[in-house]
Amino acid sequence: MEKHITLPLTEDLAKSLKAGDTVYLTGTIYTSRDAGHKRMCEALARGEKLPFDPTDATIYYVGPTPAKPGQVIGSAGPTTSGRMDAYAPTMMSVGARGMIGKGARLPEVVDAMKKFAGVYFGAIGGAGALIAKSIKKAELIAYEDLGAEALRKLYVEEMPLVVIIDSEGNNLYEEGKKAYLESVE
Repeated sequence: MEKHITLPLTEDLAKSLKAGDTVYLTGTIYTSRDAGHKRMCEALARGEKLPFDPTDATIYYVGPTPAKPGQVIGSAGPTTSGRMDAYAPTMMSVGARGMIGKGARLPEVVDAMKKFAGVYFGAIGGAGALIAKSIKKAELIAYEDLGAEALRKLYVEEMPLVVIIDSEGNNLYEEGKKAYLESVE
């Protein structure tokens, strides 16, 4: 099913999404990769606040290239999500609900998604320049020393994604593989 979604990703909205849904996101998302996630989780362990409010937030696993003159951002293709698997349950425990990336997730992440009504969106790998067209504003908000991995606040319009894993743990990667194997038997 095709859905046009305006963020933030509330619990009710997350629960309405099903694995396989085509989604077009509009609103504020945040960027972070493994180095940024490590810093955020270390800050949380020390009892510190994050540089943004994670409540109902969606985090895009991306390290964008520098913007060329006249552009908001450079190429912004997804990073392999497994690199954030050690941190995702902690981020969801403080309110982050949506994750955007590519590739499979560990069972611990899926369990946290079910517990905290999280959703994992898949972005098309290799389509960074195309995805960047949906990014209308980009602002560096923390960890500038991390370069491409710095924490950014983005405003996106109609960002094209697919729900890979929904809040019930249904996984498009597993369902698709199963359907294929049944069709060839």
